[in-house]
Amino acid sequence: MTITEHGSGFELVYGDAPEFVASAPGRVNLIGDHTDYQGGYVLPMAIPWQTRVQLRRRADQMVRAFSASQSGAAQPLSYELGREAMTGGWLDYVQGVTAMLRAAGHAAGGFDMYIESDVPAGAGLASSAALEVALLRALVAAFALELDAVAIARIGRAAETDFVGVPVGIMDQMASSLADGGSALLLDTRTLDWRRVALPPQIAFVVLGSGIAHSHVRGDYSTRRAESIAAAQSLGVGELRDATLELLEAATTMPDVLARRARHVICENARVLAAVEALQKGDAASLGRLFGDSHASLRDDYEVSIAEIDQLVEIAEACPGVHGARLTGGGFGGSIVAVVDAAAAPEAARRIADAYERRSGRKATSLVCGAGVIR
Repeated sequence: MTITEHGSGFELVYGDAPEFVASAPGRVNLIGDHTDYQGGYVLPMAIPWQTRVQLRRRADQMVRAFSASQSGAAQPLSYELGREAMTGGWLDYVQGVTAMLRAAGHAAGGFDMYIESDVPAGAGLASSAALEVALLRALVAAFALELDAVAIARIGRAAETDFVGVPVGIMDQMASSLADGGSALLLDTRTLDWRRVALPPQIAFVVLGSGIAHSHVRGDYSTRRAESIAAAQSLGVGELRDATLELLEAATTMPDVLARRARHVICENARVLAAVEALQKGDAASLGRLFGDSHASLRDDYEVSIAEIDQLVEIAEACPGVHGARLTGGGFGGSIVAVVDAAAAPEAARRIADAYERRSGRKATSLVCGAGVIR
């Protein structure tokens, strides 16, 4: 991992060449949203957009970090290891990684780092997880740390939950650490058991960003998580992973809002497993129906969609070659993902984006993923 080229950004900022480079992808979750913090199933895949970290070790305990994505920042931001403190900005994710790495018993020294990324922030494509995993991969190489892919994901998630204060599940970090572009990652978020599910070449996925950024730091995501915990308690289970529709139907005194939250998680877990079966059969039509059901559930039962996302889904579902579409990620903005015949995918992406811009006045970013698309 020693750098011999591609060090120009680092050199411009620090006046020297980096020693190590590492990268990690963003992810699109094909199906299984708001299940990961209730011990459920998720089915993400890696996207070609990556976050890259260039790093050089220092002889002291200082960290200097520069992000090429942060326009207007002329100088690196800095802090001392062991004295991490929230700033309310992107540096908190770097500080969270070093703080949680130390808490897990791993010693890393000071370093200079340069970050560049084409994973858009706020698009529901795990930009923060890509940064956490890329940085941890660079630190593993630089300081000979004994961390495997799952341990990296755990520390990355801890950085986000315990330091930054965002109560996310572990899907994003596991996907960034383990997923690839030729398969989907079936993950049991309770046990962290995982396996790759090959993507059939005749099916592609089109990801379209709404142009409306979301933020898990705001209260809506935390509210949904709190409601899901209350729903599990009301049903007498530790996590909604253990609940059934029969148990939910018997809970006649349960508040309606909690019942709807529970119904989404129960049904979404079942949809993930059904989606795996559809992928294995190459059944785009069945997969599309599952996507449509998932979006309706996220919109109506979990209430995390917004008008622009619903509009994008509606436009996508009317496009030739598209079998179904859904909100992907935590919601309140972000992106959708559509199941598309592979041969029709590039044209579908263009038509959907054009129609969305005409109707909403917003530009939609688009990305086509699938076996044979990402290498």
